[in-house]
Amino acid sequence: MSARIVGWLLLLLVAGATAFGYAVYLGRVAVPDRWNPFAPLDVRELRGPLTALKLWRTVHDRDLCMATLDRSGVAFRPVADSTTPAGCELKDVLRMTHSDADYSGPFLATCPLAIGMAFFEHQYLQPAAVEIFGQRVRRIEHVGSFACRNVNSQEEGSRSQHASANAVDLAAFVLEGGRRITLARWNDGSSDAAFLKRVHDGACHAFNTTLGPDYNALHRMHFHVDMGPYRICR
Repeated sequence: MSARIVGWLLLLLVAGATAFGYAVYLGRVAVPDRWNPFAPLDVRELRGPLTALKLWRTVHDRDLCMATLDRSGVAFRPVADSTTPAGCELKDVLRMTHSDADYSGPFLATCPLAIGMAFFEHQYLQPAAVEIFGQRVRRIEHVGSFACRNVNSQEEGSRSQHASANAVDLAAFVLEGGRRITLARWNDGSSDAAFLKRVHDGACHAFNTTLGPDYNALHRMHFHVDMGPYRICR
């Protein structure tokens, strides 16, 4: 008898939660955005219990992704679709020019990659710089995003995320005071190394794949980050 009562109580609880969630979705019940799973992602807002869900929804919905990017503080412009070369077609790609930090040069990016960069910068990169060095990052240096090639530039195999501008390689970070931090300091025990470790860990939360110096020799001098289908943090 008690098991039946518990079952009914659980059913009522689920039904009530479903009804409440639907009311929030329709806007009939107002809750703070931090606790609203249907509220759009704000890459500048402090992370909360629903941030990961909002990030996932954003990068899987083109319209939501673009709307979020418009509010992110990132400067970009659309790029015409390209159907060549074969296997490296570009669709719905943007040219990123700068964010709160400058980039070493414009680069092509899918909307999910652009969101990943903005989220990474606001939530992980800048907080790490302020905490460790007492100043923000002024420039993010990269060594390119789009490259029509296979993974690790092999003659055979699957296409790299670079082939669709869904990846970018981050090489160095320049602080407001001019200090330039490169991955050559990765394991030297310095404050630069501590910063790079924090940046790497943050990138693992902002992007689907993050590969650094501990992955292999090809990534000794840069972080590869992408928004591909696999979750990898190395």
